[in-house]
Amino acid sequence: QVQLVESGGGLVQPGGSLRLPCAASGATFSSYWMYWVRQAPGKGLEWVSTINTSGGVTYYADSVKGRFTISRDNAEDTLYLEMNSLKSENTSVYYCASPAYSRSCSSPAHWGKGTLVNVSS
Repeated sequence: QVQLVESGGGLVQPGGSLRLPCAASGATFSSYWMYWVRQAPGKGLEWVSTINTSGGVTYYADSVKGRFTISRDNAEDTLYLEMNSLKSENTSVYYCASPAYSRSCSSPAHWGKGTLVNVSS
């Protein structure tokens, strides 16, 4: 089972940038598709981005396409989300997640505890 720990959240001004790492342990990280999912205050979960095992295939929600970049370092067992041109509506708790089984792109089953990103002036 994969254990996931996000970090890098904080207060950032509109238009600013932030990079979120997610450290993985407990399983072969390089065998897992990975996801970023967020939850804005008072709202439900929203999928943000997906990356395949090698990092060569990525998908994004329309709302973040062109501003956010998902990547991974399999040698360091770390997933990243680079966020640029941040807007107030991007304020959320950001979670990294993985499916239950390796080499699967099924729904997220393992979750980190999340990191809060607050976009405000």
